[in-house]
Amino acid sequence: MTDEKIVYMCFSTDMIHSGHIEIIRKAEKLGKLIIGVMSDEAVASYKRFPLLPFEERKIMFENIVGVSSVVEQKTLSYKAILEELKPDIVVHGDDWKEGFQKHLRDEVCQILATYGGQLVEYPYSKNEKYDEIERRARSEASLPDVRRSRLKRMLSVKGLITAMEAHDGITGLICEKTVESDNGGAHQFDAIWSSSLCDSTAEGKPDIELVDMTSRFRHVNEVMEVTTKPIIFDADTGGITEHFVYTVRTLERMGVSMVIIEDKTGLKKNSLFGTEVEQTQDLIENFSEKIRAGKKAQKTADFMICARIESLILEKGMEDALMRAFAFTEAGADAIMIHSRKKDPSEIFEFVESFRSKDSITPIVVVPTSFNMVTEEEFKSRGVNVVIYANQLMRSGFPAMQMAAKAILKNHRAKEADAMCMSIKDIITLIPEE
Repeated sequence: MTDEKIVYMCFSTDMIHSGHIEIIRKAEKLGKLIIGVMSDEAVASYKRFPLLPFEERKIMFENIVGVSSVVEQKTLSYKAILEELKPDIVVHGDDWKEGFQKHLRDEVCQILATYGGQLVEYPYSKNEKYDEIERRARSEASLPDVRRSRLKRMLSVKGLITAMEAHDGITGLICEKTVESDNGGAHQFDAIWSSSLCDSTAEGKPDIELVDMTSRFRHVNEVMEVTTKPIIFDADTGGITEHFVYTVRTLERMGVSMVIIEDKTGLKKNSLFGTEVEQTQDLIENFSEKIRAGKKAQKTADFMICARIESLILEKGMEDALMRAFAFTEAGADAIMIHSRKKDPSEIFEFVESFRSKDSITPIVVVPTSFNMVTEEEFKSRGVNVVIYANQLMRSGFPAMQMAAKAILKNHRAKEADAMCMSIKDIITLIPEE
């Protein structure tokens, strides 16, 4: 072993098995071994949120014989850590030669080439027992208590999280598994939005709270069975206070992380209709009492109640929206959602700036269905914490299905529709076997 050489390898795992130990033993023989442990945010950007927080994962590796030191790798990209440490050798398994991690490997090779560093790759350990460990980890991540707590953890780690709508098991799997390479890293949705509108639409029913809570809970269960991500539940107005209390208890018990209720009364009308239809806002005192009752009913500190404010939708003005926001926060709301149907995001930005001038802590939630040109990075820079993509999967599915149906009717066969369809093989691959 040549002590002069610096060897670097990075881990994201929160469960060390014999395959990890084997590659560490090989790496330590090459020189002074420095282990990088990925930050919680980096891990969550491309795979399940770690069961163990960074500090505990760091301690695990510090206690392995042969490891010289352990450092934090803050991003999926190795660029910053390699430029800082300038290791002579980087060690990795050979599983990143293809797939979404290939660009990471290419970047590592380019950086090492600038100063004569070397990449050493060992065969990736493939063993059924390792797959079983990961399956157990995923199962644990889907347990109600673990899943429920993850939203607050992610908010504290990332500052801004994204949620995508899912209305059944297959859309839940799309939310769970879709990962996109992004500027030397990766990006995925952090949470899943259970939408009243989309649940109603999936059943071919109007969005007037016609689908009862028992059916809505069944939809959530279908999504939970095949996913691990936190769930944010759209409860419309929450119903009468006495009913909302039971909704809170049920959702919390199921493992849902957050419920969002809007400050309106009467028959539900979609907010994007604004003043085109008659909509009535609840009194501040009444809605505040509903929030207090919901908070009193919950059993854990992890569950969150978010107050959705409709003042801008109903053209009641910014002063009314802010007055309600501070009142609802005082009543115990864990987060505030501000909504607008304008394409121009200026009133959303004005609300966020004014709210943040007095409250820098309470999370702010937005649903950019209308003001969809704003990037997540801009939302975060302005003080927004949760961005919900509320109906895009549902809306994008309809045109594709209509086009396929029309193609079959037009051509009296299915051949022309095939180009619009995902293969059955790819669909089966998306669906887990267990």
